[in-house]
Amino acid sequence: MSSAPESTANVSVPIRRVVLVAATAALGGFLFGFDTAVINGAVSAIQQEFELGDAALGFAVSSALIGCAIGAWFAGRIADRYGRIRVMVIAAILFVVSAVGCGLAIGVYDLSFWRIVGGLGVGAASVIAPAYIAEVSPPAHRGRLGSLQQLAIVTGIFVALLTAAVIVAIAGSSTTEWLLGLQAWRWMFLAEIVPAVVYGLLALTIPESPRFLVARGELKRAREVLTRYVGGDIEKTTTDIIKTVEGKSDRPRFSILRGGKFGLLPIVWIGIGLSVLQQFTGINVIFYYSSTLWQAVGFTEQDSLTITVITSVTNIVTTIVAIMLIDKVGRKPLLLVGAIGQFACLLVLAIVFATATVVDGSPVLEGAAGPIALVAANLYVVFFGVSWGPVVWVMLGEMFSNKIRALALSVAAAAQWGANFVISTTFPALASVGLGLAYGVYTFFAFVAIFFVLRFIKETKGRTLESMTD
Repeated sequence: MSSAPESTANVSVPIRRVVLVAATAALGGFLFGFDTAVINGAVSAIQQEFELGDAALGFAVSSALIGCAIGAWFAGRIADRYGRIRVMVIAAILFVVSAVGCGLAIGVYDLSFWRIVGGLGVGAASVIAPAYIAEVSPPAHRGRLGSLQQLAIVTGIFVALLTAAVIVAIAGSSTTEWLLGLQAWRWMFLAEIVPAVVYGLLALTIPESPRFLVARGELKRAREVLTRYVGGDIEKTTTDIIKTVEGKSDRPRFSILRGGKFGLLPIVWIGIGLSVLQQFTGINVIFYYSSTLWQAVGFTEQDSLTITVITSVTNIVTTIVAIMLIDKVGRKPLLLVGAIGQFACLLVLAIVFATATVVDGSPVLEGAAGPIALVAANLYVVFFGVSWGPVVWVMLGEMFSNKIRALALSVAAAAQWGANFVISTTFPALASVGLGLAYGVYTFFAFVAIFFVLRFIKETKGRTLESMTD
């Protein structure tokens, strides 16, 4: 197409149309949340079934994160070479295979292997969803649409935890033999098959990213997608995209991320910093170990699962609040408020657990300590849910230039999963020394996050993707 007709200038796009496409891509986030949280309700049963110590249990829980880091690392290269949609389909297949493998696992080693397979899908989804949503969204709505990724993640977490709670309520316990003679905890994993299949099928119905199409020289298709979903001045946007992808190879290499004093472009280091600090404040300890944690301080298995479900609902509500605020308030203010709030809540948790009475090696929260810990933990989730949860993914999807976006997002996401692995693996060992120590470590990193935002984060609200520089 040599030129665009005048009717393509300043095209207005119905937001509902873009929401449907973004929501389909965000289903990868739903499976991301479901797959990483489904282990929560099964932790105690797995430890009992396979007679695991703390170190082995920590690895079984966090083994998926190895796959997440690997999947994230390679997803950008695959997406730049073969397209965003193909990565979504591959991720869906990996989710199905993992669900079946984990549900039918015969030992801790093959369980860990299938968890890693699922992690490959999670890692790929964690990269492709924010990148794709940013690339098909109008600038004025990009923050809200990008936040659908986090809303999908926390909804996936909620559904996984609710599924576990319902299964335990019906079966009696997670170790009880239930349908088809399989123990209840196995059905927690098998339940993932349904959303994984739906994700794969729906991914085939949405358009390819216009930025990818321009990079491949398919300008006519790119203009069609821009006209239908992004809007604005289509010809100018197309020209701007062409300029920002010039010199981009059909065989993307990580060498394009090199530069600066420390080996990588400064913007890539900022993305890595955001990713690592999001995890080092300990958010996934809440979602991976919360049911076991609350049991350790005196709650029953059913009550612990119920508390965990309530916590996940809190996360969903606060993410919705973030969606309403992010394009009005901006990214940086939300990150700053969130870091300060997380620091305060984690400090309270560290003090409560450090001063708790220890009975048979476990802290006992007496008197007001229990309610205080419960409130602090949920307030911590509130501050995370309204800020670092959705905002980090939005920024990772939009802060990099077109030329490096997929690869830079891969590196940042891989760093995030690596940080997640470190936190998840070390928590049982830290907790065995004392929960006060564990939460003290997370408090320190929340304090660091405050100054990181003040020093390094630049606002991206309202900017076009083509205005982002390396």
